[in-house]
Amino acid sequence: MSKKILIVDDAAFMRMMIKDILTKNGYEVVGEAADGMQAVEKYNELRPDLVTMDITMPEMDGITALKQIKSIDPNAVVIMCSAMGQQAMVIDAIQAGAKDFIVKPFQTDRVIEAIQKAIG
Repeated sequence: MSKKILIVDDAAFMRMMIKDILTKNGYEVVGEAADGMQAVEKYNELRPDLVTMDITMPEMDGITALKQIKSIDPNAVVIMCSAMGQQAMVIDAIQAGAKDFIVKPFQTDRVIEAIQKAIG
């Protein structure tokens, strides 16, 4: 059975890029969200095996969404996605329970490596 993944990013183009990488590598993208509030709702609804979470988004940022998802499901597996130069936020995310982080622009090898490390 393929692993189910929820993609969270406010940029449709970024969601499309990561979805393309994941589906080509045998993962099933079960949902997409454009902000942190949608991410928490979709997580509750879909219970994916893994979430890729953008850090900077409108409505609710990725770190706040990560904390809310972790409060719903302490075993949630979340990988943060950040642009270069967001090191402080990445550290906050890891402390809040993120398993790993990948840097934009996405490199296929790094995305797959992070996901395999997180959920096998």
